[in-house]
Parts: sequence; C-alpha cells; structure tokens
Amino acid sequence: MRVSAADDDRPQTPDPRPQAPSAADLAAAYAAQAGLHRHDDGRIDVLRSAGGVRGLAESILPGLVFLVAFTVARDLVLSAVLALAVAAVFVVVRLVGRTRPTQAFAGVVGIAVSAALALFTGRAEDFYVTGFFTNAGYAAALVLSIALRWPLMGVVFGFLRNEGVRWRDNPVRARQYRLATWIMAAVLALRLVVQVPLYFMGDAGLVALGTTRLLMGVPLYALGVWVAWLVSRPIPGR
Repeated sequence: MRVSAADDDRPQTPDPRPQAPSAADLAAAYAAQAGLHRHDDGRIDVLRSAGGVRGLAESILPGLVFLVAFTVARDLVLSAVLALAVAAVFVVVRLVGRTRPTQAFAGVVGIAVSAALALFTGRAEDFYVTGFFTNAGYAAALVLSIALRWPLMGVVFGFLRNEGVRWRDNPVRARQYRLATWIMAAVLALRLVVQVPLYFMGDAGLVALGTTRLLMGVPLYALGVWVAWLVSRPIPGR
C-alpha cells in the first residue's frame, strides 16, 4: 500500500515508554545528593560540604552531650534522653527557620537508634555500634565502586569539575580518581581500626571511644575529602 505525502507529514506520536537514565544521568544524581560543594575559584568548600557550622554542630553535639552526661552522671537513660533532645532541637530550629531539615532528621533517627540499642543492652558503649556498621558499609561501597571501575569520588568530583564522566576515558584521570576513592575508604577503615578495639574494652574504653568518635567524625571526613580533592586535581597537559 502506498503512503501518501500527507501521511508522511503527520506529527509523530511520542514514544510513551520512559527512557532509562544514562550512566551520566545517574552519576549526576549521585553527585547532587553527595552534598559536596566548591568555591567559584575551583577549590572545594570543605566547611560547606560538611554541612556548614550548623551541620557540624548537628553532627557533633548530640554525641558530645551523651559522652559528657554519662561520664558525669553515669545514668544511661538520662544521657540518651539528653542526646536525643539536642538532636530534636536542631530539627525544630530548621523547621522554624524553614531550611531543609533532612540532615537534622537523619541525625535524630541515628541518635534514636543508637540510644535505643544502648538502653536495650544496658551498655553505654553500644551507643556507638551503629556507626561501625555504617562505616563498614560505606567503605565496602567505595571499594566495590573501584572494582567496578566507577570510583565514587570520580563520580562526585567529576561533576564538581564539570568533567561529567569523561574522565573514565582518560587513564590518568581514572587512576587519580581511584586513588581519591581509596583515600576515603581508608578514612572509614581507620575509624574502625581505632574505635572497634576501644569498644571491646567496655566501660574502660568508653571515654576514649566517644572522644575518638568525635575527632574522627566530621573533622577526619573533611580532611579526607580535602586530600582526595587535591590528589585528583587535573594535571596540565594530561
């Protein structure tokens, strides 16, 4: 059957089937959720990437309050309630200020789970157990991304540097991003190496565990991000 010119000129019906996101789309989405930022001059904004001053306070204060309260009062219930109350205050402040409460809500959930575990077992050191699994999970994901040749720091930094995923076609850039990813995996592994033995010391290691948890939290993470950013800088002419 002949197809007339009129038939050829008819508008084409768009394909209703959803298009699967490309690897670049997925990488961009991951980078957007990673929370990393850079200055206009190309330097990474470590403070903003860590959540700013408020984000630092939300990350540090609940754990610090728990540690100080238990060290002074030796009352597990009181310490857990105070830590949870501090985390809840940050949520209220964000809601009143009409800023995104996502990080604060995540903090409340994390503190609630940690406090519930410590109260359930009756052991203050169990307040820090969930962090071990979180660090182990993230470290495993970073190592897996390297094995799959999609190092996660390349995904994040690549979009911050407007490289997209083109760096995967450059052996030098791909190697740099693998190294950057190994650095972040090492940060997480170092936390476990230092903190897990303190956990098994029980009450005798609680103060040291809580202190290293604070020092090796946001400060160590920020240092790791900064070093990873530096080692993965583009090499002129490469």
